[in-house]
Amino acid sequence: MAETACASGRLAAVLLCVLVVVSRCCAGQTNLKSPQDIQVYAVNTNFTLMWNYTGDGTNVTFSAQYQCFDDLQTSEPEWKELSGCQNVSHTECDFSSAITAYYDTHHIRIRAERREAKSPWSSIFEMIPYEIAQIGPPEIALQSINGAIKINISPPEANQVRKMWLISVFFKYNVVIWDNSSNVEKVRSILPIDVINDLAPETTYCLKVQATVPLEDKGGLFSPIHCIKTTRKVNDLLCPTNVRVFALNMKFYLLWDNHYNEHVTYTVQYLTGYLKNLYDDYSSKWQKVSGCENITSMKCNLSSVIKPTSASYYFRVQAMNEYSKSCLSKDVEVDPPVTNEIGPPDVKVDISDVLLHIKITPPGGPGNKIMSDLYDFSYQILYWKNSSDNEEEVKMKETKQTIATVSDLAPSTLYCVKVQAFSEAYNKSSDFSREECIGTAGGKHLPLIILATFAGALTVVLIVASLVIFFLYQVYNKIKYMFFPSCQTPLNIEGFGAQLFSSPFVPTVEEPVEICYIIESRITEEVNQIDFKDNKHFKQSSRDSGNYSYDDNTSQSKGSEETLGNDIL
Repeated sequence: MAETACASGRLAAVLLCVLVVVSRCCAGQTNLKSPQDIQVYAVNTNFTLMWNYTGDGTNVTFSAQYQCFDDLQTSEPEWKELSGCQNVSHTECDFSSAITAYYDTHHIRIRAERREAKSPWSSIFEMIPYEIAQIGPPEIALQSINGAIKINISPPEANQVRKMWLISVFFKYNVVIWDNSSNVEKVRSILPIDVINDLAPETTYCLKVQATVPLEDKGGLFSPIHCIKTTRKVNDLLCPTNVRVFALNMKFYLLWDNHYNEHVTYTVQYLTGYLKNLYDDYSSKWQKVSGCENITSMKCNLSSVIKPTSASYYFRVQAMNEYSKSCLSKDVEVDPPVTNEIGPPDVKVDISDVLLHIKITPPGGPGNKIMSDLYDFSYQILYWKNSSDNEEEVKMKETKQTIATVSDLAPSTLYCVKVQAFSEAYNKSSDFSREECIGTAGGKHLPLIILATFAGALTVVLIVASLVIFFLYQVYNKIKYMFFPSCQTPLNIEGFGAQLFSSPFVPTVEEPVEICYIIESRITEEVNQIDFKDNKHFKQSSRDSGNYSYDDNTSQSKGSEETLGNDIL
């Protein structure tokens, strides 16, 4: 009994220990909470997973899993371990090496772990890497030259093998610059290789640069701040100044000033705009403008280079004196549809009845169709009564057509019109055209004019209708005569060439014909004496079948035949 009791005690102790261990494990699993507030911070191709944990963090680690949904995949993908985020003790981890499909949808989940105990999975965080990624800061290099700062920008991810942003020419750059002593910031757009002018000499400037993708409305992080001191500026009188473009109705001229008193010649150079958006040195790619080489005037026609639908250009002027010393002006940009100014349209007016007709010729003339298509003009028409009353209301009418009419005109009144062209696409408008005026007819003659117009129109309609009816009647008679003639072939020529008189348009129908034989007999000379003048004894049948008929006038025919036979005998 004692041994049995001892064995029972031992078994109870073992069971108690097992229950304690199990209870502790269960208690540990219950106390582990799921991570919350999952976020992903992405810059270029660098991804960091972050979360919050409100439970007891003693000896707690975290592990994450992810799913990648390919567009071509039909079934749900399996969960995989997220590389870089396994058994981490902090509330963030870097998983950049695990993500390669930047345009596919990803699901991420995470849980807390303490030895064998594991919390439930967190809620799923969904992301498309390309959409949540920020553009990283660009790299910049500065150089001080003649009171200006030359800047050279390298795009984000320039030195990385894996790239989020594959086409660097889509980047546009903004620079924030300020005098280090005043901290007044100025923001302007800048090219990858550019020169910042209009700076104070021998002054320290600080700046930072941001890359953006305007097509996707993405803004990047600013670069680290760089500071540089400008040098003293040397003004060379030989250098052209105030370089500017005059453009009207797609005719472009480059103008400039020069204060050099001795003989000097000028050569205008241009550069296609897209070359400045690249990151290569473009200094050797400038070309000369035809007709503007070694000229002495300070004006150049750019029409040989600029086309209305072409992209932007950059122009500069090189001046050279008699000692072969040269100096280059600043660059000036020309974007044809933006730089161009719209001239006023031409207007002609006319009066008919009670309507004012307005004919508009688009800016640039009727032959400049490219300009009309490019700007898609609309027209604002102003018209008013030109009288001594200064309080007359000016009325407005808008149209996209080049022909417009105005009604409700007062008699014996002078109306004036002027027109302005505008383009909504480019937010541009022209000056108003010159005023055109025309007077309406007197009021007492207006009813007579209307009545005379109506009577004239009615007369024209009646004349035209009569001519049409007469023509149709003549055509009807011709057709009826041709296909359904009213007259018949004379009986005495019925058997001789009757086919010649039949209609060529009506097919002939072959009818049964009796076969006749002529029995020759000797005819005496008395036959010559027969009186054939009596036609009553020699009558042919009607033209029913085109052959001799013995049906009609039977009695008369038989009598004639008998008489003729007796005479012959």
